Amino acid sequence: MLKEGERLLEGLWGEVRELSLGNRIQRLDSAPTPLQFLRDFVSPNKPCIISNAISHWPALTRWPSLSYLSSTLSNSIVSLHLTPDGRADSLVPLENPKKEEICFASAHVERVPFPSALDLVLNSERKNLVAYLQQQNDCFREEYLALASDCDAHIPWATEALGGNLPEAVNLWIGNHLSETSFHKDHYENLYAVVSGEKEFLLLPPTDMHRMYIQDFPAAQYSYSSDSGEFRLELEKPLRYVPWCSVNPYPSPETKEIEMSKFPLYFNGPTPFHCTVKAGEILYLPSMWFHHVRQSPDDNGCTIALNYWYDMQFDIKYAYFNFLQSIHHGSRLMNCDPSKCTLSDELRIDASELEVNQEDTKDG
Repeated sequence: MLKEGERLLEGLWGEVRELSLGNRIQRLDSAPTPLQFLRDFVSPNKPCIISNAISHWPALTRWPSLSYLSSTLSNSIVSLHLTPDGRADSLVPLENPKKEEICFASAHVERVPFPSALDLVLNSERKNLVAYLQQQNDCFREEYLALASDCDAHIPWATEALGGNLPEAVNLWIGNHLSETSFHKDHYENLYAVVSGEKEFLLLPPTDMHRMYIQDFPAAQYSYSSDSGEFRLELEKPLRYVPWCSVNPYPSPETKEIEMSKFPLYFNGPTPFHCTVKAGEILYLPSMWFHHVRQSPDDNGCTIALNYWYDMQFDIKYAYFNFLQSIHHGSRLMNCDPSKCTLSDELRIDASELEVNQEDTKDG
């Protein structure tokens, strides 16, 4: 049970967030003007969902037709990500003879003809794997050019609001209900357009970084054998470490109590923003916001989305986020049992470190 003082602190925490961000993601019925978008959302670093901004896209009627996609992309070789459970770029146990270690696992990636890749996405459960068509390297403009006339090359009002530069990358995502993306953040302004199916987001602002329990995990890679139908997970060589969020917001009933005790700042703090982005809608996901993504397919079994990554402005907001990271709570609480470390502990550590930092700056 939380102490009364801790309850008051957490209540204040929630009130401050509600004052600055509201208690829900704002929805717009039409595309904003560049000025409105910049003033009301980009500058204050606030997400929003926009309807009727891509209703003119032929993609909305063409892409849900899988025969259209297979025909148009019949000669395209695309990147297909394979995992045993739909959780790539996530934390999984790596079993070895000495101990069970948690690692950051990346998917097995193959380059295959699009029709074959789509068949694997649609028949993942029968194949005992989860296939996801995606590649975060501007894959739409690299691998799916045949679809370029079905959508806009950029989001005009966002491009103007974000300085006039075109997107750094445009990525296509085609998956089924089994694909899930763990909590993470990106250094991009993200315009995420859903074409078919739905995407379910959990969002937390950058100021909630301490609730993510970010730690360094050894990087590992899945490899898949089509002959045996089995996956292997092995640490990368040379060994490298990836900073990643420790929190799983949807623990199983069997592990829920353990997860809640390990990560009390997440489970006892203000509830994450939850939103569902439907076909024909755009989510503006500001840079540095933490997000977790699940999806629901359309009647054909697919969720299809296109996202535009714009370079973020490395301005005062970025400096502030770097400051938050410099006082990263996890690193200061290494000697504190997570199950016993409370918000009060966090605040006391913040205050003591701030005093030290102030003393250091006096000498400069």
